[in-house]
Amino acid sequence: MEKVILGKVWGDLLKRFHWVRGIGQQVRSAKVIQQPVRPARIMQQLVHPVKMMFLLAAAGGWLSVAAQPSGGPYGPVNQSWPLPKTAGKIIYVAPDGNSQASGDQLAAPTTIENAISKAMTGDVLILRGGIYRSGDLEFNQGITIQPYNDEQPVFKGTQVATQWQRLRGNLWKTPWKTLFRAYPDDWWVPDRHGMRTPLHVFNNDMVFVDGRLLHSAGWPGEVDENSFFIDYEKGFVYIGTDPENRLVEITAHNRAFFRVLKDINGRPNDHKGVIMRGITLTQYAYAGVEIDARFPDNIADPSTFGKDVVGSLFEHCTFSFCGRVGGYLHGDQMVMRHCKVHDTVTEGIFIQSSNDCLLERNIFSRNNIENISGYYPAAVKIFNQTHRIICRDNLVCDQPLSNGIWYDVGNVDGQFLNNWVKDVGTNRGGPANPNATWVNYNGFFFEISKGVVCAGNLFENCDQGVSILNASNAVITQNTFVNSPLVITRDTRGANADHFGWHISTGPGVDQREGHQVFNNLMVGTDQCRVPLMKVIQHPDLCGKLTRPQLTFFDYNIFVQDPDGGQQPLMEGAPVPGGTCQMTASDQEALQKLFDGAAQHTLVVKQKNTPLFKGLHLGNYTLNPAFTGAAHAMPLPVHLREMLSLPVKYKSYPGCYPLK
Repeated sequence: MEKVILGKVWGDLLKRFHWVRGIGQQVRSAKVIQQPVRPARIMQQLVHPVKMMFLLAAAGGWLSVAAQPSGGPYGPVNQSWPLPKTAGKIIYVAPDGNSQASGDQLAAPTTIENAISKAMTGDVLILRGGIYRSGDLEFNQGITIQPYNDEQPVFKGTQVATQWQRLRGNLWKTPWKTLFRAYPDDWWVPDRHGMRTPLHVFNNDMVFVDGRLLHSAGWPGEVDENSFFIDYEKGFVYIGTDPENRLVEITAHNRAFFRVLKDINGRPNDHKGVIMRGITLTQYAYAGVEIDARFPDNIADPSTFGKDVVGSLFEHCTFSFCGRVGGYLHGDQMVMRHCKVHDTVTEGIFIQSSNDCLLERNIFSRNNIENISGYYPAAVKIFNQTHRIICRDNLVCDQPLSNGIWYDVGNVDGQFLNNWVKDVGTNRGGPANPNATWVNYNGFFFEISKGVVCAGNLFENCDQGVSILNASNAVITQNTFVNSPLVITRDTRGANADHFGWHISTGPGVDQREGHQVFNNLMVGTDQCRVPLMKVIQHPDLCGKLTRPQLTFFDYNIFVQDPDGGQQPLMEGAPVPGGTCQMTASDQEALQKLFDGAAQHTLVVKQKNTPLFKGLHLGNYTLNPAFTGAAHAMPLPVHLREMLSLPVKYKSYPGCYPLK
């Protein structure tokens, strides 16, 4: 009851102050256990406390206090936005506003361009509904941007093309001045990926016909009704659809909003984040929103970065159809809640070198819509020495060509809690596609980083549900994996010079990639699954050199395998003595041998029509009380129980859904 009351109090405070600052709760991360331990000693040896910021989150009366994916509502929720109390000015804005008006009256709104140029810290921009064809709006103040009541402002980075000339065949062209030619970054390897990704795909221009995105072509003769070509030297756009009586939109702005660090509009940077609610940002060449920042160019203390812009808040916004990323976001204490990010190219959201941030109840879908090879796409990429980034109760779905949420290099003490991750990649429980540009896409990817708790999540039909690569001290517990393998890997990367320079040095060294703990998970392979449910992999060149296990604790997991799913083993494991240092396990006895007896409480179920879930084919992954392993789990350590908001006297259960 105290937690609920506390949550309501903080919910009220969040409505008033819009972002969380200086609010901490002691949560703990796992320490390395040097030897596998017996269950009687688990509670004494499993963990010890370290300090970590735990952001409290509440909005609109909802609280995330469920030890499982909530089931929604995810993404934006239509609502009426009251005028916030502010010491600053209220500025009314409309698509057809008067640039000469001050905007201090509802009946006489100004333009978005004028409002942005005049707004100062604490001012609130109230937007009337409609389409704003505007962009590249730069500001450096802590302002609020939100709708008027329940109206729906939509920002578009395109302009309508009307001057078309018909050529021979089904081809039309129009002159266009605002073009966004681009090239791959210098780390992209054309000798590996150039035969799969033509260079014109890297251009940021976008063309839409009646709201439908066209894809770029390499020359006019390749253009059809689904594509376009741009002649950058002469400034023409070509399409293969008759534009008569059609709405043809072409990108005209790089970004909608750019929160800069430089002096602008006669004012210096105030270091305060933007607050943005209830708006849609779509059809921009680069990003819907960008927050500028200075990044560490080597290993750095977190107190030295993330402070340029602090406390940005995005609520109930939509980011879509951006030529690179939906949001390129930086700064400590950033919160994104109830947003939808879809149909993006390299990343949906990119967070870099920031601390104490929260992503909660968002929807992330359809990234890498251009199918770019070699750019390591992710619906969310959390990059370069972030600390204490929490991803909680989000829906990651429909990602056939992209990773889900990826903590990439140098991240510390992350939390990945209660998320629903489904349909990431195309293998759907089958063997890796050798023709794919990325063999396996990962629902949750933790790479070259130190310390994460992955708990309470549902992974459904992903190439790999969780991938832990060249990392240390990952605690993986209370997750349900359905046709979505758990993969833990270490290789030789970092022992020598690296293609990405100093980034590899921000994670654990080659001989420090261990300390992982895996318990209370439910791993399920249906009759469609053709791969092992779990893999612990070590590069062959490390055989005989690294002999300590990557896992310091492995027990109380349940493997459920449909016998019609094939003859693949339950698990692959390394290192083990002799040979290639790798072995497989297909039954309970082999699992205990693989982990030197430490998996004695792990359960293996191999039978047809196991009464496992209440509704597998309906997406209801709540445990069936008739399942023999429904209570087969160990009690969580206190800090993990509190992190998942479980009551003190809860009944232990496997997987992400408590037994009801």
